[in-house]
Amino acid sequence: MTFDQLNLNASLLKAIEELGFTEPTPIQYQAFSTIMSGRDVVGIAQTGTGKTFAYLLPTIRQLVFSKQKEPRILILAPTRELALQLEGEAKKLTTHMTVRVECVYGGTNINTQKIQLMNGVDILVATPGRLLDLVLTNAVSIKQVKHLVIDEVDEMLDLGFRPQLIRLFEMMSPKRQNLLFSATMTEEVDAMINDYFRSPITIEVMRSGTPLERIDQKVYMAPNFYTKINLLEHLLATDESMQKVLIFAASKKLADIIHKRLETKFPEQFEIIHGNKSQNFRMNAVASFEKGTCRGLIATDIMARGLDVTDVTHVININTPDEPETYIHRIGRTGRADSDGSAVLFVAEYEQESFEAIENLMEKEVPQVAFPEGVEVSDQLLEEERYIPTQKNYLPEPTLRGGGFMEKLEKNKKVNLGNRRINAKKSKYKKPIKKAAKQRGGKK
Repeated sequence: MTFDQLNLNASLLKAIEELGFTEPTPIQYQAFSTIMSGRDVVGIAQTGTGKTFAYLLPTIRQLVFSKQKEPRILILAPTRELALQLEGEAKKLTTHMTVRVECVYGGTNINTQKIQLMNGVDILVATPGRLLDLVLTNAVSIKQVKHLVIDEVDEMLDLGFRPQLIRLFEMMSPKRQNLLFSATMTEEVDAMINDYFRSPITIEVMRSGTPLERIDQKVYMAPNFYTKINLLEHLLATDESMQKVLIFAASKKLADIIHKRLETKFPEQFEIIHGNKSQNFRMNAVASFEKGTCRGLIATDIMARGLDVTDVTHVININTPDEPETYIHRIGRTGRADSDGSAVLFVAEYEQESFEAIENLMEKEVPQVAFPEGVEVSDQLLEEERYIPTQKNYLPEPTLRGGGFMEKLEKNKKVNLGNRRINAKKSKYKKPIKKAAKQRGGKK
């Protein structure tokens, strides 16, 4: 099938041609007619399969010229990076159309965004928190929204945006069309769909958890975080194919530690992005990684949600994600389009259960590679690793003498039995003393 066979107008076809696309992806052609029909849709497809155009093409196709200021298409994204990416994609498709596209997100001046919205908007891309602030201050109204798109909803819920989402749902017209697109699905997402969607059609191009066939996966067993860094340095120094490497860390703290170590051994070759970095810093880091002026990018899951980087040769997971779907989403950053990719996972003993969950979800085993000789096994532990049980009784039993444990003196072993006179009365009369009698000193 080609884009000419879809019911697109001349403006959209011209924009697609200029972008160099000729054939729609499976999620794009399967979703197009269903979205055009007005039904609610849940689209499940892996990263790199064209989810964004899958909902942009049919919703933009239905736009007609209007002078109204309120947005008619609302796209919600969990992070600023993803919101900016979606805004860029919408602008590419509307190059030859009179369509106003705006993007609002937190972490920047809200008054500037209010001014941007004053002239009206047709397609609004937003993060939930900032949009709610703008709605509550009457800077924008979402009552005229005809198409609501929620992108990466699982991450949105993980970030705690459920209360904001519910409030936004209640402010919109119930006659809207709801579209949800994501690479992974969770029970919480299913519950939200049941509550707020109207008999949605599910379009699942690839089962959630199915890895892209072009990705070569392998796993290394390593005892702790600092040994993993030693292993990472070894692989980067010895594997010449690692030219464009995306490194995932579990937290901002760990990302900073990794970056500091790599900066020492590979100066100015690695960039970092996470929530504590400024917007400009993050945008420059991603741009440098995309252009290839740096060798690698260290990121947390939240920041990586908005990444759309081509030709990633390797995805390295320093930690094993608790949710197996997160692993699938991470490795989907490589092996995109017609390119092959590699995914490397480091697993500690305390992550073994999570690793097994990943293999169960994919229904395949990830080949284990022998730990390289010459790589130092560190005895340095993170604070949180010190308290992870490696066996059933992993803490020493307290002793009665010595240290902080001392046997009580005999006089301190007495138990408080309460008022002995009152207890004697109870024993004698076999019933409690009445309140009135108690106030008279316990006399009957």
